[in-house]
This record gives sequence, C-alpha cells and structure tokens, in this order.
Amino acid sequence: MRRGIVALAAFGLVAAGGLTACGDDDSGSKSDKPKIGVILPDSKSSARWETADRVYLEAAFKAAGVDYTIQNAQNDKNAFQTIADTMLADGVTALMIVNLDSGSGKAVLDKAKQQGVPTIDYDRLTLGGSASYYVSFDNVAVGKLQGEGLVKCLQGKTKPVVAYLNGSPTDNNATLFKQGYDSVLKPKFESGEYTKGPEQSVPDWDNAQGATLFEQMMTQTNGKIDGVLSANDGLGNAALTVLKKQQLNGKVPFTGQDATVQGLQNILNGDQCMTVYKAVKKEADAAAGLAIGLAKGEKKDTGKTVKDTEGNRDVPAVLLDPVAITKANVKDVVADGYVKKEELCTAAFAAKCTEAGI
Repeated sequence: MRRGIVALAAFGLVAAGGLTACGDDDSGSKSDKPKIGVILPDSKSSARWETADRVYLEAAFKAAGVDYTIQNAQNDKNAFQTIADTMLADGVTALMIVNLDSGSGKAVLDKAKQQGVPTIDYDRLTLGGSASYYVSFDNVAVGKLQGEGLVKCLQGKTKPVVAYLNGSPTDNNATLFKQGYDSVLKPKFESGEYTKGPEQSVPDWDNAQGATLFEQMMTQTNGKIDGVLSANDGLGNAALTVLKKQQLNGKVPFTGQDATVQGLQNILNGDQCMTVYKAVKKEADAAAGLAIGLAKGEKKDTGKTVKDTEGNRDVPAVLLDPVAITKANVKDVVADGYVKKEELCTAAFAAKCTEAGI
C-alpha cells in the first residue's frame, strides 16, 4: 500500500491493542464488557458509508477482539433514535454516531450521557452535543482544495459564471466545506474576475434533488454556467446528468469529494474536474482506537480540539488531511487500496486507466 498519501494525527491511535475477545451478553441486560455501537447515516448520499466505513470499522473491532454492532439509519431520524435506544438497552459501553443533523444527534448523545455511555462524533460534529471525541478530516481544507481545483480547471475562461451545489444545510460539514471554497472563490467574485452564479444547498445530500436544482439553475441562466462547485461526487454526477443532456459534459468543469468509483471514472472521462480523497481507513482506525479505549473506560489525549460553537466547548479531536485528486493522481487512490482496479477499470474505462498509469 502506498504510504504517506494522507497523514494521520501524530499520536499513536491504533484499533488493535492486545484486547481479548468478549462474547455477547446473552441475558440482554447491561454488561460491563466492552461493546461498541456505531450508527451510520445512510447509503444513498455516498457509497462510502457501507463500502468503506463499515468495512474498516468492522476490521478494526474484529482485530481488537471487542463486541460491536454497526447499524445504518438510512436517513431516517426516527430509525436513528430507535437504533440508539436499542444499542443503549443492549449495553453498549461506547457509542459512535454519524449524525443526520445536530438536533437529532444531540438527543442521542444526551441520552447516552445520561446513561453514562461515552460517545464519539464520527465524520460530522454534532453542534451543541456532548461527544467525548470528534474524528474527521479537516473539512475547511476539503473545501479549499475544491475551490483551488475549480480555479485550475477554469484557467483561460474570461469572467466564468460559477454555480454552487452545496451539501445539506443540516450537515455542519457542508458549512465547513463552503467556508473552505468561499475562501478561494469569494475574492474572485468580489474582484470581478469570476461571476457568482446561482447557489443552492441540497437537502440531505440527495442526488435526485441535486439534479433538479441544477436543471433549474441552467434554465435560470439560459445555460450560461461555466463551472460548478459541487460539494461531493454524487452532486457532481447529478450536475453531469443535466450537462450531458445539453452536450456540455467535458466543457463545464465540476468538483466533488469522496473519490467514489463514479467520481474517479468521471475524472478519467474528462468530465469531472477533481475530487477530494479522504483516506477513510485512517479515519475509521483512529475512531475505532478511541472507541475501544472508551469502551474499556480509558481516554486518550488527541492533542487537538475543535470548537463547538453552539455548545461553546472545545471537543477533543482527530483531524486528518485530505488530498486533491485529478486525472494525474487517480492512480494514488487505487494504490492506497481505497478503490479496486477491477471496479474502476471496467471495459469502458480500461484504456483510460492505462493512460492514467493504473
């Protein structure tokens, strides 16, 4: 595996650590045995939750020999609450969540706290919450890479009109991504070098809604959009479906993130400008290491905090470094083991993969 593509925080968080395996408590009552509950958000907004996060978390917990349960709320707040209640009733000794929004996430974290169960915010910070740790990527840096990538792809265009397809308004990460790309693009709008086009936040990161919103943007501007800051690969592909109808694919660059197979194929095709690779294995391993410690009643010093502006507290955090991916370094994502060559380089993309050195 290629080393160094993403730097893990300096301290030694490892999922494994000589822990002995524990069996489930057959009585169903609360137990002091280490048992970790994980709630994932959905499987539609990004493939990563099931194909990457679940896989890497399971591997880390199995290697450490701890009991665990991983459930997916499928973007249903009621299901999210029910899953959490069931996990707490079943005696988890640490709970990790990817919130659907801060309100419903906070309710779950508060209930866990009342029951003395420590918690981790995974990937998304729950504003006003009470998590013991926050493990994610530097999300402002993700947005900055997107803004810088789009600028490179717009070189040579005069006063390009740039549209925004932001992430979900209820996801704090989407706010941070926007903060990052605004830091790059706003000065260009203000100077008149670029023209600010339409902007929409896409509820629940829903790709179908993203396509509808982008179609409306194209109608609103009579098709005069020169670049799209789309907050992830799914929304980028939603824009692409509209661009293809108007034979504008490959002519209007758009951004993404998550380094999905689809996003990488769009890059190889020359349609998508760039994506942002977040080495989920490193994120999952860091979170698993902390969760295993919490489940055993231990805490570790992360050496870093992030500010929860609503809760007015500093949350101990692990923040990993994202990497910009263009056609020139798609091969690095494959070399890192995140995407398999056979998934990416199907018959339609075999020649393009060879061209890209994969």
